[in-house]
Amino acid sequence: MHPRIEDYALIGDEQTAALVGTDGSVDWLCLPRFDSGACFARLLGEEENGHWRIAPRGARGPCTRRAYRPDTLVLDTEWETDEGAIRVTDLMPQRDRAPDVVRIVEGLRGRVTVRSALRLRFDYGWIIPWMRRADGHRVAVGGPDAVWFRSEPEVRTWGEDFTTYSEFTVAEGESVAFVLTWHPSHEARPPLVDPWEALRVSVDDWRAWAARCRYDGPHRDAVVRSLITLKALTYVPTGGIVAALTTSLPEEMGGVRNWDYRYCWLRDSTLALGALLAAGYQEEAEAWRNWLLRAVAGDPADLQIMYGLAGERRLPECELPWLSGYGDSRPVRIGNGAVDQLQLDVYGEVMDSLSLARTSGMPPRPHMWSLQCALMKWLGENWRQPDEGLWEVRGGRRQFVHSKVMVWVAADRAVRALEEHPDLSGDLAGWRALRDEVHREVCEKGYDPERGTFTQYYGSRDLDASLLLIPRVGFLPPDDPRVVGTVDAVREELGHGGLLRRYSTDGAAVDGLPGGEGTFLACSFWLADALHLTGRTREARELFERLVGLANDVGLLAEEYDPATGRHLGNFPQAFSHIGLVNTALALFGAEEAG
Repeated sequence: MHPRIEDYALIGDEQTAALVGTDGSVDWLCLPRFDSGACFARLLGEEENGHWRIAPRGARGPCTRRAYRPDTLVLDTEWETDEGAIRVTDLMPQRDRAPDVVRIVEGLRGRVTVRSALRLRFDYGWIIPWMRRADGHRVAVGGPDAVWFRSEPEVRTWGEDFTTYSEFTVAEGESVAFVLTWHPSHEARPPLVDPWEALRVSVDDWRAWAARCRYDGPHRDAVVRSLITLKALTYVPTGGIVAALTTSLPEEMGGVRNWDYRYCWLRDSTLALGALLAAGYQEEAEAWRNWLLRAVAGDPADLQIMYGLAGERRLPECELPWLSGYGDSRPVRIGNGAVDQLQLDVYGEVMDSLSLARTSGMPPRPHMWSLQCALMKWLGENWRQPDEGLWEVRGGRRQFVHSKVMVWVAADRAVRALEEHPDLSGDLAGWRALRDEVHREVCEKGYDPERGTFTQYYGSRDLDASLLLIPRVGFLPPDDPRVVGTVDAVREELGHGGLLRRYSTDGAAVDGLPGGEGTFLACSFWLADALHLTGRTREARELFERLVGLANDVGLLAEEYDPATGRHLGNFPQAFSHIGLVNTALALFGAEEAG
């Protein structure tokens, strides 16, 4: 049986990351990048698909307690046994092109026999590597991948059933460190990392980074943990932020809504920039802005909704039939076919992000404005097209209201840029006319006067949580009766257990997929924002308190939550959820707490 999604904790080195369960098992790790093949894929299959467990010999259940060291990504997991107590400290030190997993076992009390079971399986559990001894260590090779494995001091280690076992006893004050290091199999082994020095440096570096956070309001620990999670989901060589660490964790247990989120979505751009800038992380925000500019460069007609870590554009979707799926949720997918969809909202998100970057004082980049002008020219000629919308539906294109609102945002930010920066040149009259025309059309065709609410798409009576963003982006003021009516209707119709679904999946769902999904945590944060904007701050804060309380024991949030079962759903940890937590905290508790 799989552990619960919320039973996992994250460790990472800003090039890739791993998930560690409460049972001491690393069940997910892609090497050397977030989007590489997994060498531990038990998360989406069985033990035979790869994992690495360290625990007291004979332990079958979860640990006694665990926690991150304050303001770090260093995880401590402790076991109490009849013989004594141990602590396992997990981390991934940061260094170029040589990802390491460091696991340090420390005796706390008595004498405890510990067992390590390392089952490497490259290419998502498909390839069993060849393990041999070399230079006093063990090296596993399978095609392009090589992994070195060693302990300090060396302990008894043997191979059995294509698994590498180690067993040893630690007494109080004693410790044993294990290091797993990846490198391309055609290259020489990289320099060895000192595990204890790596621990010291990692703790110091993460705490120095967390100390830069300007927010000092309620739930500061949750805000800092969310910011650390966003930092851990950043591919530091390029500045791109992946949407989540995982692929194919289900939105419905046993269902087919299983997608690969190990890529960078433009939909996250403005919200991520806002969170980083407001919290004091200008350098990270600028790196994300620069990634965005590189990724979208080229023909505006080719703008995609997502890109690879370095801006790669081809992300073909395929299935891995040898993996049984998390909780038998199949298919397991890698790649994402939604990359080929038309989503007009991304033009607004790019324009809004670059507007925010400009107003925040980031130095402009060469050709940034000319790129924006090219985007606006294409949008002015194509904005009337139906599209697949923010949620990447697979049930056919429609005239989604949120998409049209974001077209308005693009035109509005272009107009503002010219008004605020007279040195820039552009089609001011044309963009003003576009802004007015889109606004008029949305209010006529995307609003249902009988119900007093905006709708999911033109001619529809359905609702969509993305409508909550209408006041946030400035399309209408928060006190407009149409905004208040929309907030109330979305809350009533899409609410479930006090949280919010993205849209209805009942009957002939717009997304063209069978089954349903849980409540969407980012949308629930949007509801808190909308309640606050419409004058219901007490209710907004109550909702925020509940959302913060949904984080697991180490402060992490998945994409969705099922109020009926109390389980996390979807890919994990989810950047969109943590961005929502940071932005809502900043909105609710005021600029004075943010410094």
